[in-house]
Amino acid sequence: MNAYLRAKDRNNRHVAVWLFVVCAFVFAMIVVGGVTRLTESGLSMVHWKPISGIIPPLNEAEWMTEFDAYKRYPEYQTVNHGMSLEEFKNIFFWEYSHRLLGRLIGFAFAIPFFIFLFRKKIKRALKPHLWTMFILGGCQGLLGWWMVKSGLVDRPDVSHYRLTAHLGLAVLIYIYMFWMAMKLVLPRSKKALGRPKKLSRIYVVLLFIQILLGGLVAGLNAGLVSDTWPLMFGQLIPDGLFAGDGGLMNIFNNPLTLHFEHRTFAYIVAIVAIMLWWKLKGDTCETVRMASHIVLMSVLLQMSIGVLTVINMVPITIAAAHQAGAIIALSAGLYLLNRVNR
Repeated sequence: MNAYLRAKDRNNRHVAVWLFVVCAFVFAMIVVGGVTRLTESGLSMVHWKPISGIIPPLNEAEWMTEFDAYKRYPEYQTVNHGMSLEEFKNIFFWEYSHRLLGRLIGFAFAIPFFIFLFRKKIKRALKPHLWTMFILGGCQGLLGWWMVKSGLVDRPDVSHYRLTAHLGLAVLIYIYMFWMAMKLVLPRSKKALGRPKKLSRIYVVLLFIQILLGGLVAGLNAGLVSDTWPLMFGQLIPDGLFAGDGGLMNIFNNPLTLHFEHRTFAYIVAIVAIMLWWKLKGDTCETVRMASHIVLMSVLLQMSIGVLTVINMVPITIAAAHQAGAIIALSAGLYLLNRVNR
């Protein structure tokens, strides 16, 4: 029996390490996707070739073929008309890297998955979850192309709704894998009454909503609306939040409104993080206390990077760090939720 339990624990560790590695790939994918958006590179590849697309242009003739295909679409005709081949190669690099990383994630998940299945290292209760992750990964690729297609029709930009859906599914996949990996290897903490389990769940949900708001902000370039903090245009609540004919849809379509929402929601997230830290800083379990400290530090760091992003007018390096910080803060929130629930 002891040998069986040791083998089971070893298998769980192997599966958890694999899932954490794939999580790292997904984390990189989200950051590279953010840079692709920031550099306006997402529409540089106008075809979706799941198999042959893994090979980039290898000579001048192949590069010209790709460039000529790009010239037939709105982004080149209305935004980048007259760009050089070298400039095209720069934007192509980021979109190609994004798609290549997506394929690598597919391989990094699928190959070990089927090996573990063949060697019977996956416990029965875990198999449906892994199959669900596998299917969601395929859906993410389709959703990415659906997003790109929205910018190849009559406007030289992807739909901010589709971009946010693409980002949201990537984050959901990350949450799913990270959570299941933690459940496999993290020991149960000592029981303690009064832990804020519901508040911890709310915190993770708030972080996810904030990330979605960030996607909408990125999709409409709303980060460029104001370069001052904490006020916008010298006002706590700026004029024009609901200007235009959109009515309630201003919440999702007005760049000024979205910028204000993203800022305001950040304060709500920070307040909840402080509340969690205050409630758990004296917990009897050391890992719970440590998790609360990590949550507070990660969200304060993320807010600081967000402020730097705004006041510097969304430079690529700082904005990419802000996107990475969002996933780090989310990971900290998931870790805390795991600790208070177990």
